[in-house]
Amino acid sequence: MRAVSSSISRTLVPNSVLTCADNSGAKTLMLVNKVGKAGKKGRMASSGIGDIIMASVKVGSPQYVKKVVRVVIIRQKQPIRRANGMRIRFEDNAGVLINDANLPIGTEVKGPMAREVVERYIKLASIASRVV
Repeated sequence: MRAVSSSISRTLVPNSVLTCADNSGAKTLMLVNKVGKAGKKGRMASSGIGDIIMASVKVGSPQYVKKVVRVVIIRQKQPIRRANGMRIRFEDNAGVLINDANLPIGTEVKGPMAREVVERYIKLASIASRVV
């Protein structure tokens, strides 16, 4: 996995609610845990843009509801600082469903996607409507 050129504040913790930004059938996601977390034992793993998380689908089509899925975070409300000094933030927290090979399940992304996600996951750029 490539490093991100921005300073990302990781503010999404377990039980955070995200919007599913693709057309896979899921609507609302709840963060369960971060994939590949490292840190102090017992501490909640925080996540930010570009991280892969495990999330439970709360609202959506019956094939996804109550299932645990892998998700990449593409937007967050908390501002992130880019290398050129610019800060960027979004209106909501959102993610895109992926499979075990880090390929997207849906065929299009609704709304903008952070450039930091495209740096790490090239295949997500092909289905993005806007990259900010």
